[in-house]
Amino acid sequence: MTETTAESRRLIYGCMGLGGPWDAPEYGTGDIDQAAAAIEAAEGIGVTLFDHADIYRGGKSEAVFGEVMARTPGLRERIRLQTKCGIRLGSPGVPGHYNLSRDAILERVNGSLERLKTDYVDVLLLHRPDPLLDPGEVAAAVGQLMAEGKVRQLGVSNMSAAQIAYLQDSLETPIVANQLEMSLLKRDWLESTVLVNHPDGNGINFPHGTLEHCMRQGIELQAYGSLARGLYTGAAAGEESANGESPETATAELIAALAQEHHATPEAVLLGWLMKHPAGISPVIGSTRPDRIAACTDAARVAEALTRTQWYSLWTTARGKAIP
Repeated sequence: MTETTAESRRLIYGCMGLGGPWDAPEYGTGDIDQAAAAIEAAEGIGVTLFDHADIYRGGKSEAVFGEVMARTPGLRERIRLQTKCGIRLGSPGVPGHYNLSRDAILERVNGSLERLKTDYVDVLLLHRPDPLLDPGEVAAAVGQLMAEGKVRQLGVSNMSAAQIAYLQDSLETPIVANQLEMSLLKRDWLESTVLVNHPDGNGINFPHGTLEHCMRQGIELQAYGSLARGLYTGAAAGEESANGESPETATAELIAALAQEHHATPEAVLLGWLMKHPAGISPVIGSTRPDRIAACTDAARVAEALTRTQWYSLWTTARGKAIP
């Protein structure tokens, strides 16, 4: 099992919000300026890894990022780029589907490189499991891309321990990351670890053992949706519990109190709770607002400062009942 240190905990900037509306055919100057401001804010809090996918905003997220890099000398050398492929969005007469065939991977990566205006990405993630996946084809595509210098490392997204192990058997390069939805709101990844042999575990939809596999193999866990879409930091709402207060409201109040105690922002507390976990979780923050990006600054410090009691208090408050 790998040892987790403060240095291994880091924030990742998720670029899905860049590029303008999903349904807009093109991006404009304002979209490039918005991307530049977000990138600057992320760099300002120490972010070096920027996360993309070929489908984000129909490719416009990568395109505006490429425009910012083209007009910002030295930016590409300061940062690491990560993108994903494998999802095909639906269109008239064609259902949404997954495609991790050799030719599809090569095509999509080359398209991402063109939009990003770069010769390589540091990490390529396979976006979702493809039921028709042939591990040999994936290995052939990844091997070619690495030989050509277009991809330096490989990761996955939304995969279980079994799927990762099965794929790894055919690869010559190690899988270095697994990106999953993980937050104080989306807690199946955590609940599954304590609800073994418990009736409540029947309602948990998370493959038990995935965290442990990643930890043992040194696979970085990247958490998308880490800020819970603002639910606990300004948009708390929900059905009232027996005491007249919803778990969302109670959690938001607790986060605010802990933020005050630790001289930090609510966002830093929310992310710090994730980063406190020994898996060394790296939260992906996706806000396009520079002020909200800046609010995440002290997440690693808060992770170190949170006590065990405070960590469990956040968890049990969010779940609305005691743990077994």
